[in-house]
Amino acid sequence: MRHVIALDVGGTGMKAALVGPAGELLHQARRATGRERGPDAVVDAILDFAAELRADGERRFGVSAAAAGVAVPGIVDADSGTALYSANLGWRDVPMRRLLGERLGGVPVALGHDVRTGGLAEGRIGAGQGADRFLFVPLGTGIAGAIGINGAVEAGAHGFAGEIGHIVVRPRGTACPCGQHGCLERYASAAAVSQAWAEASGSPDADAADCAKAVEAGDPRAARVWQDAVDALADGLVTALTLLDPRTLIIGGGLAESGETLFTPLRAAVERRVTFQKLPSVVPAALGDTAGCLGAGLLAWDLLDTDITDRSEVTT
Repeated sequence: MRHVIALDVGGTGMKAALVGPAGELLHQARRATGRERGPDAVVDAILDFAAELRADGERRFGVSAAAAGVAVPGIVDADSGTALYSANLGWRDVPMRRLLGERLGGVPVALGHDVRTGGLAEGRIGAGQGADRFLFVPLGTGIAGAIGINGAVEAGAHGFAGEIGHIVVRPRGTACPCGQHGCLERYASAAAVSQAWAEASGSPDADAADCAKAVEAGDPRAARVWQDAVDALADGLVTALTLLDPRTLIIGGGLAESGETLFTPLRAAVERRVTFQKLPSVVPAALGDTAGCLGAGLLAWDLLDTDITDRSEVTT
């Protein structure tokens, strides 16, 4: 069966898959990045993992992978195939596309930013399927975004499009590592809610999931922490939808796992803030932690589709 290799590289772990032509997951695997051994070890681990997936695909399907896609965190130059910088992984200027292509015997390789790649999958085959314009916002350790336009995700002129977590929602508020004060992710990320609830509850190990459970149980302290996060998130989202006018707003990440505990007050908070703007559908992400792998697979299939188109144009 024709297939591609897909890798989703995170700060501590990697997810990989063999992905079929319709975006189906044919095989999945996970592995640690080994980042404690340094950035070169992480690159080696990625290359080794990809080579193992290639061999596994040959055993399972009798053919080699037709292409590969890899999603990585940090700053990415997708055009040159270079992973420019990742604080979590400690690397700079890694020629990922070239290295993977060489290791995989010369197959075409696509490189993408992790959040944008996950957003691509959610937009095409997940919660945003059928929407011509969508915004994907995962709420995790930080907050990022992917701007979907007609089946593609916009990277911006310099690769920074979608950084909604650094919209200032509380001027002169909490300092952010980016250098600003009052950024959205300092108030509405899973990490921010975890910190606020740990302080409010007096339990240092409490996290955002615990806060959600306390909200459901009727704890007024949790309700205040949760509503503060929802209000900040709504402020940031309304700024984004004012600029982008998406048809569908897809919320993912750890906070979204609380379901309607998040979505009911969030929809109400967004609706209270809109004036002339068209209210988008606000929906939970559908693909969970497979979105990155699926998106990397879609990038790989896109390369092959482009290849076919280019060859057709040359020969006709």
